[in-house]
Amino acid sequence: MVRILGAAVALAGLAASESLKKLNTGLTILTNNDLQGADSPFADSTVLVTESRVSNSGFEKICSGLGEQPWSESKKKGGRTVLQPIFDYLRYEKRASSSSRFWISGRKTIDIDSEIDSAKSRDEFSGLCTNQAPFSNGTFQDTSLKWQVSVDVNNQSLTGFRDRLSFRFLGVRYAPQPRRFTYSTLFQGSGEAASALEYGSQCAQGGNTGTEDCLFLNVWTPYLPNPNSAPPKKQLRPVAFWIHGGAFTGGTANDPTFDGGNMASRGDVVVVAINYRLHTLGFLALKDGKTNGNYGLADQITALDWVRKNIQSLGGDPDRITIFGQSAGAGSVRALIASPKATNKFSGAILLSNLGGLNYGTTYSKYYTIDEQVSVVANTILNATNCTSAPSQVDCLRALPAHALTSLTSARYLVVDGTYLTSPELSLSSSSPKKRRPLDILMGITHDDGAPFISFPSPTTTNSTSYLLSQGYSPSLVPSDIVHPNSGNFTLDLFNTTARLATNAVFRCIDQATAHAALRNNVFSSVYYYEFDRTYQMPGWPNLDVCEAPRTKSHPYGDPSKPYLKCHSGELYYVFGTLHRQGMKVRDEGDLPFEQYILDSFVQFIRSGDPNLDKGYLRARGANWRETLTQVERAGRWEEAVSTGKKRGGVLRGLDWPTSKDGPFRELDYCENLGLGLGHYLT
Repeated sequence: MVRILGAAVALAGLAASESLKKLNTGLTILTNNDLQGADSPFADSTVLVTESRVSNSGFEKICSGLGEQPWSESKKKGGRTVLQPIFDYLRYEKRASSSSRFWISGRKTIDIDSEIDSAKSRDEFSGLCTNQAPFSNGTFQDTSLKWQVSVDVNNQSLTGFRDRLSFRFLGVRYAPQPRRFTYSTLFQGSGEAASALEYGSQCAQGGNTGTEDCLFLNVWTPYLPNPNSAPPKKQLRPVAFWIHGGAFTGGTANDPTFDGGNMASRGDVVVVAINYRLHTLGFLALKDGKTNGNYGLADQITALDWVRKNIQSLGGDPDRITIFGQSAGAGSVRALIASPKATNKFSGAILLSNLGGLNYGTTYSKYYTIDEQVSVVANTILNATNCTSAPSQVDCLRALPAHALTSLTSARYLVVDGTYLTSPELSLSSSSPKKRRPLDILMGITHDDGAPFISFPSPTTTNSTSYLLSQGYSPSLVPSDIVHPNSGNFTLDLFNTTARLATNAVFRCIDQATAHAALRNNVFSSVYYYEFDRTYQMPGWPNLDVCEAPRTKSHPYGDPSKPYLKCHSGELYYVFGTLHRQGMKVRDEGDLPFEQYILDSFVQFIRSGDPNLDKGYLRARGANWRETLTQVERAGRWEEAVSTGKKRGGVLRGLDWPTSKDGPFRELDYCENLGLGLGHYLT
């Protein structure tokens, strides 16, 4: 549970908090963020950059209005201040030039070479204020009045707050609560003040948690434009639009595992995370001609429409949106790519651990008809609620408490409703270059993604055939010529064999086939593919020791150099840079630099549609990007997952430490045996 200080006075303090309109400036938070939070040796090297060119007195008034002071630097080393990497980055991004100067304390100015000089009080420059807002973490954030800031967004004065790394706007309503089993519509502000200091309710789900009034999103941004003038297009940041996973039955945008503050800060992008309706409330379809399902998917599109309409007020570029999600979130991304209602609303997509293929994964990438969903689950729900023979089945279900439905079997399935989804799966058929979608794709899995989706054998298990059948797999799916583990521990070997099968059947094969067909048929602008060969499993799920790096005397928190399974969700801390924020201990000398490299690479894709980091950019960012630069130099260029050439079938990047490297697609013969070979979408 996140402890929020100051929230109780939020509504009372709205009128008193400083608005950017009153200050008449835009603001940027810049810092040398190495992902170590308050423990970083660079924790104090953060500034608020004022956008407006004003006199010295005007600059001091802005700093004072923010509860800050003009920045000062008493210590210089070799003629450079601690902010030199920030200046070098501004130069690289062409947001400053050799002639740029900034007000600092003492009525002095500093240029981007750290040269400090006097200036006339009436001269007009942008300025550097201190940023003393505290760091937030997974359990604490301070929303006190001192740190609040108000911005005009969507015809309302929206009050969020800043911490040391970003501006945070939490619980922003993007849609009014819709009537149950109807589609959401965009929220229109009424000109009143609104608080964005606390997370909104998560959507109703199992365990009697959440509510139906849940269509909120969270925004983390390093930049707020001046609301009194239109921001230059080049100043707007790319937008990362996050869709959480949870099997379409659970989860929330409020999960601190994927807090967007570090990604926004280190990556200099705007991060948005959304709630959407879940479980039966989000996806039930009935055979009545009007209850057509896909309400949760429609919510995602409504949220995307809100972002396109309003994100410029929060520093984001509506023309550079990358949607990304993990697990069911990746299934959502795939469905949005397929949906005619989402066409041309985003420029990039990242699919982390998309499910498909066989067994449990099938319906995440292949969609039921409404009749099929009714047969598979809706009839069961109607019978359990005594609504089967009601004059109106949907009205009968609407009369029930929300959690009476979320306690039953879930109608979690995406369906072909004719509006949001019009085909049973994403089309990857051949198209001419003129018809190619201007969409960049990054996708991949963890090496042992399927392991948490099977049960560990009981200690008394002696029969592999019966165990495989109990997990839903025919023994014939395991190729006779594969090398089985032989550790001397029968149950562990059996589990590892079945985890390999589950990973191939549900994740690897279908995703490699997707990338292969997309490239062969020239469907998208680019496709990059990866596998995580290093992970850090979150505590509490899936509670499998085999997903944890073994703990040793020399590595009390785990030794990633020793064998362990790289399981589902084990990449999330790295992608969002939240290891330290979540209180997780680094296990060895590689965890932090690997986390930096992964976040940097994913953000580079968000910024440009290409995960390859420019060495000039990394050099400009300074010491805290040096490990990423080293990794880039070691690993070489991350190649697109081309389907021709020396690498059989395609190229993937194995993400690991100390070296990530490209190699061929994996387990291709095994995939053929499963009926999920590279030609799966080509026939």
